[in-house]
Amino acid sequence: MSDPLAVIAEMPGVPQAVDDARKAVDRLYGHRVLRRKSPEVSARSALRGARASAALEGVDIPLEAVPQATDPVVQGALRVSAELGRLGATWRTAPRQVLARLHTLAAAGQADELGRPRTSETARDPLGVGPAPGPKETVARVDGLVDLITSPSKAPTLVLAAIAHAELAVLRPFGTADGVVARAAERLTLVEFGLDPKSLAAVELGHLELGPDYAESLRAYLTGTPDGVATWVRHCASAVVLGVREATAICEAMQRG
Repeated sequence: MSDPLAVIAEMPGVPQAVDDARKAVDRLYGHRVLRRKSPEVSARSALRGARASAALEGVDIPLEAVPQATDPVVQGALRVSAELGRLGATWRTAPRQVLARLHTLAAAGQADELGRPRTSETARDPLGVGPAPGPKETVARVDGLVDLITSPSKAPTLVLAAIAHAELAVLRPFGTADGVVARAAERLTLVEFGLDPKSLAAVELGHLELGPDYAESLRAYLTGTPDGVATWVRHCASAVVLGVREATAICEAMQRG
């Protein structure tokens, strides 16, 4: 297939889900608060996203406790969140470099080998998705993901973001903190490829709010069937809509003062 993402974009229910997410983002970008305070909204969204990503890794703490947290998972999620704004252009041209950097930030204090592909046959599985592929298959599939990111496609940004997230989450190429890396890759794609250029939508929180559907949709993706892959992309679209809702709530609270 010359454009596999475009094929995914036409799978059952995907066009409507993608359109709903895009419309939600468009409505958010019309909020009057963003005329002057979009950086502040983005910062608050990033904090909520980091907290949600850590929660999905098994460390769920109150939002107000996040900045002072000493847990390495939370600290890693915060470091990743703070770095994303500097990685956008490199993500388009050198995704492997970005993934290595993200893992170095996410897994500090949790692993000895930072930013390097795992050689072990096993990887942590906080979501209960199932065994990860072996190192050789993982490297081959990461190569395929790199090709998707660096090649032109007619598919919507959300589809690329969803596939990047899913591949990293199921492959677990580093063996530790892969979920944090996967969710960061999704957000980075949404920003850099134009759906959410100001990084306002707390998409990680959307995944958390969808509860068991997150892991269930990843397991559906693992089947490799059109229905399974479409289930995952629709899940990601729903996560974006929920992330937009959170960003809208941030805007409303700031407007009230």
